[in-house]
Formats: sequence, C-alpha cells, structure tokens
Amino acid sequence: MALVSQSEEAQVDAAKAAGQLVVSDTTATRVLTGDEKAAALLLALGPDYGKPIFDELDELEVKQLSRAMVRLGPITQDMLDDLMAEFVMSVSSNGSLSGNTDSTERLLLSFLSQDKVDSIMEEIRGPAGRNMWEKLSNVQADVLAAYLKNEYPQTIAVVLSKIATEHASLVLAVLPEELAMDVVQRMLGLDPVQKEILEKIETTLRTEFMSTLNHSKRRDSHEQMAEIFNSFDRQTEARFLTTLEENNRDDAERIKALMFTFEDLAKLESSAIQTLLARMDKKELAMALKGANDATKEIFFDNMSGRTAKMLREDMEAMGPVRLKDVDDAQGRMVSTAKDLAAKGDIVIMKTKSDDQMVA
Repeated sequence: MALVSQSEEAQVDAAKAAGQLVVSDTTATRVLTGDEKAAALLLALGPDYGKPIFDELDELEVKQLSRAMVRLGPITQDMLDDLMAEFVMSVSSNGSLSGNTDSTERLLLSFLSQDKVDSIMEEIRGPAGRNMWEKLSNVQADVLAAYLKNEYPQTIAVVLSKIATEHASLVLAVLPEELAMDVVQRMLGLDPVQKEILEKIETTLRTEFMSTLNHSKRRDSHEQMAEIFNSFDRQTEARFLTTLEENNRDDAERIKALMFTFEDLAKLESSAIQTLLARMDKKELAMALKGANDATKEIFFDNMSGRTAKMLREDMEAMGPVRLKDVDDAQGRMVSTAKDLAAKGDIVIMKTKSDDQMVA
C-alpha cells in the first residue's frame, strides 16, 4: 500500500516548487510551515544557542513560535536532517525531540521571567488553562467584585462556585446586597455547568479581566514610591517630601496624589469609617483627632453616637497641649489599622486618580 496518495504527491510537489521544507516519517509525509520550521530549529538549538535568537524577537513573535512548538509533535532525526539541510547549517543532535507544552515552557524559562512565561503559556493553553481559577482566587476581593457586579447573576454564581470558598465569601460580602442574595440563591440551585459554557466564561475572564488586571499591575515608579512613603513615620515622610519638592515639585505632587494619608480616612464611606472607629483604642483615637482639622473631626464625630462623640470631645479637651510627634504616631497607627482592615476584606480602600474618592 502506498504511503503517499496522488493528492499528497501533488501537495508535496507544490511545496517543493514553492521552496517549502518537506519531511517524511514512517507513517506520512508532512509539509512544515514556516512557523513549524522555526519552532523545530529553536528546539533543536536548545536554550544556550536559541536564547540569542529569542532575544531579537518581540512578544508577538515569541507567542507565535511558542504556539508552533506546542503543536509540532514528534520530530525524528531524519526530519531534523532535512531541516538543517534547508537552513544550510551543521547541527549535531542526539536522537529525536518532541515539541509539546513542557519542552516549550522549559525553553522559554531559560530566557524569560516566570510571570512572562506563565502569561504566554496560559494564552496558548486556551480556556482549559490549568491555573485560571487559582489565579482568580488570588485577585483582591473588591477588584473581582467590581468586575463581576456587571455580569449576570448566574455567571457570577458559576465563577464563585469555581474559586476558593474563602475567597468567594469575601467577594460576596462586597457585592451589592440585593445582587449578592440573588447570586446565593443561584449557587444553591446550581446544576453542573456544561463544558462549552465554562470554557466561554474562562475565555472571557482571561481576555477581558485577567489581561487588564495584569496590565494594571505594571505600576510606574511614582506608585511604588508612594507606597514606600506611606510606610514612613510622619517626620521621615515630611522630610523626604520637602526635599523632593525642592528638587522636583512635579514628582513630589504625583507621589502625594498617590499616597494614602490620615486625611484620606475622612473620604471613606460611612460604613468603613464606623468599622475603623470600632477597632481603634479610644485614647489613641482622641490623640489622632486632636491634631486633625475641624472638617475631619466633624466627619468622624458624625459617624459616632451622640454620647460617644460627646465623651471623645471631653477626653480631647482634658488632654491639653500634646506633642506633634504623639499626634503623628497616633494618626499613622490609625492609617495602618485602616490598611489592615482593607487587607482582611473588612473595608475597601480605593483611591481613584480622577477625584481621589474613597469607596467602601
């Protein structure tokens, strides 16, 4: 029985006429595309010799070659010989190689960071990417909730049923109450989800949400420096900002706009302020508010019961003059408490660049 049919012979002849590489194994004749030839060549070269070539490629080209490597399949020694002959190269290769997910990932890791390789391989694997739900379980609860609240309740129910239970509870807690209850009811009656629907949801999350999230994580130096300044005590923060303002006022203003300060606490929603007040030591709260401006004080007083506010005012008056350092320390601890609450999901701190509003 002929290994190659007449139609296949015609295809091979046409490929040869076009200058394409034609290789044969024991079962069939294959015509390698340009991507496949490049993929096989780079796999044969290995990390040491392949890295300089990859260094010259842009991200799109790397992804294109990675896809070709994954779908390449077995490449025999005879096929390699034909490939090297076309490229007029002398390559010594022991045995055969196979283009698959693992070999491609190993090669990419030899010259790209783990995050970069994960991004490329996740896109190649498609909707069945093995780490999709684990990744969602590590997304900040309020960020994931902000995205999901625009989806159908049934879709939200599917997503929350797939992520870690503890994280799903945090997301539910920050969804609008009516929507959250609708989602709970749908999760209680959720039937097994068809594979096609699940793949569609995964694809949408990957392309519309995770890609945007990864892009947003690429902070500039001002955002990173704002976090560093937030960790300073008030005196050190003031000293650095003063010096920076003298050297570059624009940089100083950008950093201050990105910082989360004691004054920003007054911009939280009432529910968040009340949660914060409940966690604060009364003496430390009195010290922190002692140095606040009148508008900030009133916002905090408005979020207390009349009796509690009256007692706090009396405590502040009884303190008399206090050291600025003690006020700064108390305000700094109050900011740290708010950040700890946000990290636990008890409140949400979100400072926007447009109006610096805080939402909870």
